[in-house]
Amino acid sequence: MNFLAHAWLARGGSDDFLWGNLIADGVKGSDLSDWPAEVARGIRHHRRVDAFVDAHPVIAEVRGRAPERQRRYAGIALDLVWDHFVARELRLATRDSPLVTRSYRLLRSRPAPARLATLVPVLVEQDWLCRYADFAFTCRAIAGVGRRLSGPNRLAELVPWLEEEHARLAADFQRLWPEVRRALEVGDGQGGLRRP
Repeated sequence: MNFLAHAWLARGGSDDFLWGNLIADGVKGSDLSDWPAEVARGIRHHRRVDAFVDAHPVIAEVRGRAPERQRRYAGIALDLVWDHFVARELRLATRDSPLVTRSYRLLRSRPAPARLATLVPVLVEQDWLCRYADFAFTCRAIAGVGRRLSGPNRLAELVPWLEEEHARLAADFQRLWPEVRRALEVGDGQGGLRRP
């Protein structure tokens, strides 16, 4: 799961909790004592989501279908692909989203950890969360992540397979996402809050 999916799962929490979920990939280590309690709780929640998804049988199936040379990188690509399907489910290509607005406000108002410092302003300025609804944009973003890794761009090499697999990946998402939501969604969209 990437920014949008993590934001959706954390939307029922406080702004600090949501921000912790959004910036967690930029935070190293298990000692979160320097972070405010709710931000640290958000970082831990993000990590629980990642662990749950990574261990899910659907992910093992999808990775098993990935081309062998790029299989090691499939998880990175899938994180963005899942955001594509979340964006489609939320119809972000055709309507404004209070969640996206709130996420961008938080990302603009607080400094991102160093590992995300150059990415976050671009993500906000170019409206990536809504643009993930466009699969071509998502594939370009995947290739862009691959350019930041050392060696050959294995993520760009995965794009033709992702395009070919789009319909199957959509079905995989429909098997995965409800289970992720049941296990790890904070808030029910009605103001309720389930504490993870």
